[in-house]
Amino acid sequence: MDPIAVGLLAALAGGAGGELGRQAWAGLSALVRQPFRRGRDTAEAPQVSTGEPELAALGQAPDDQARARALSAALAARTSLDPDFDAGLRQWHEGARLVLTEDGDVRNSISGGNQ
Repeated sequence: MDPIAVGLLAALAGGAGGELGRQAWAGLSALVRQPFRRGRDTAEAPQVSTGEPELAALGQAPDDQARARALSAALAARTSLDPDFDAGLRQWHEGARLVLTEDGDVRNSISGGNQ
């Protein structure tokens, strides 16, 4: 999986996207806190962060690009070792990308029904 965009992580940590953004951040937090399930080759697999320390650090300073990069790197490393996490992060990313545009603007979409 490609790394999660630093801008997306920083924006969500900072509360962008209103309630949808908060839900996306909470979803990522819950995903990161799930037990780390390494793949088959655990004996030779390098030790990597679960992402929890990086998530907490970014939550404390959402404007810190270095913290956002560290979280993105930790997530990418974990996906390479934990197939269940990889699948969950892919699903989370699909939903989170709908909350924000690439430049950090909020994207609201209304379809169907009467307005």
